[in-house]
Amino acid sequence: METGQPQASIARNIFDGIVSFLPDWLQIPILCLIILLIVLGWVSSIRKKIAQRRAARNPQPVPAASGNQGSGADHLGPYAPAQQAPQQPSGADYLGQYAPAQQPQQAPQQPSGADYLGSYAPQQRRDGH
Repeated sequence: METGQPQASIARNIFDGIVSFLPDWLQIPILCLIILLIVLGWVSSIRKKIAQRRAARNPQPVPAASGNQGSGADHLGPYAPAQQAPQQPSGADYLGQYAPAQQPQQAPQQPSGADYLGSYAPQQRRDGH
C-alpha cells in the first residue's frame, strides 16, 4: 500500500535505532560529534584541494643532490640484489669453424590456404611418385 511517504533507507533505520538506544543526555553530544566529524572531513578535503591547486600553479624546483648523496638503491642494505659476476664465455663461444652457419634473416612466409586444410589435406606419398 502506497502512503505517499518515501521509504526510509536501511542506514537511516540503523542510525535511528542506535540514537534511540542511547540515553537522552547522550544523544545530543553524540549527534554533535558526528556532525563535527563530517564538517572536519569536508574542511580537510577542501584544504587539500586548495593546496594541490597552489602547488600546480607555482611549482617549486627540486633541490639538486649535493655531493655524494647516492640514490635510493644505495640504501637497500641486505635487500639489495646480489651483484652479478661477469658472464663467463660458454663452450659455444669457442666452436670456431665448427659453429653452425648463421642463416640470413628471411621474411616469414605467408600461410596459404593449403596450410589450413587439416585432415582434408592430401596424403603425402613416400614412394617417390
